Amino acid sequence: MIETFLSQLAKIKKYSEHTVLSYRNDLTQFETYLAVTYEVRDVLAANHLMVRSWVVSMSKEEITPRSINRKLSALNSFYKYAQKHGHLEKNPMKKVVAPKVGKRLPSYVMEDEIPVIMRATDMKADTFDQWRDKIILFLFYTTGMRRSELIQLKVEDINFSRKEIRVVGKGKKERILPMPPDSLRFLQEYLDVRKQHFAEIVIEGSFLLLSDKGKQLDPRSVYSIVNKYLKLAPSAEKKSPHVLRHSFATHLLNNGADINAIKELLGHANLGATQVYTHNSIERLKEIYQKFHPKA
Repeated sequence: MIETFLSQLAKIKKYSEHTVLSYRNDLTQFETYLAVTYEVRDVLAANHLMVRSWVVSMSKEEITPRSINRKLSALNSFYKYAQKHGHLEKNPMKKVVAPKVGKRLPSYVMEDEIPVIMRATDMKADTFDQWRDKIILFLFYTTGMRRSELIQLKVEDINFSRKEIRVVGKGKKERILPMPPDSLRFLQEYLDVRKQHFAEIVIEGSFLLLSDKGKQLDPRSVYSIVNKYLKLAPSAEKKSPHVLRHSFATHLLNNGADINAIKELLGHANLGATQVYTHNSIERLKEIYQKFHPKA
């Protein structure tokens, strides 16, 4: 039943491989908990008390409320699917209350730290790795795209004459993003270096970003690359690729961009997801006030 549900997420709903894997892990964890704690082998036989017990056990293991809620969301989606297809009479999640999660503002890099991060890619020799790292950082910061979107980029997605790049986002929705001159120049130079580097190596498809062996970059590699350079930015509480996406949106908003335009650039389905960046701006104003106002 779980495999059928996961297949539906991937093939029908077009969820990313990373998202499907998260659902699989969450459901497998609950399945294991049921077997060990209640000797129940079928997740469809679970009731709301068992789910509540799982929540308590995760809390005792100091798993954050945000992570617990994500797991409960996966479980709820699964039970809704089972109920819809006649495998379940009642959804046990109806009587489960999710833990409260405190508001968390997106972590981002201060504007004056961005040049420091970008210059770090120029410190070594002109190698393929160095150029690839530069492109990863520039694309994240100048377009605000997601990690999954960046990994799926193809060479043909870049339109140099129109100064645009085509991105395929969640639900296979496409959007066109403008490219600044610097990014286009770096992209062209990267492609030249890439061509030389792989002159005698067969590369995988036409993916833009590749490993040393010519394979499509995996999510973990992209995370490691970004994490390495973000260590140069003290202001970033986290050091993940999403921090550069948050920085892109926050800096646009701080410099007067319309929030609806930012929504479109980020590929958000609704404005509510974008409005979290207004809180970042307010918090920044408070910091400035506290630091510089004589009466603060």
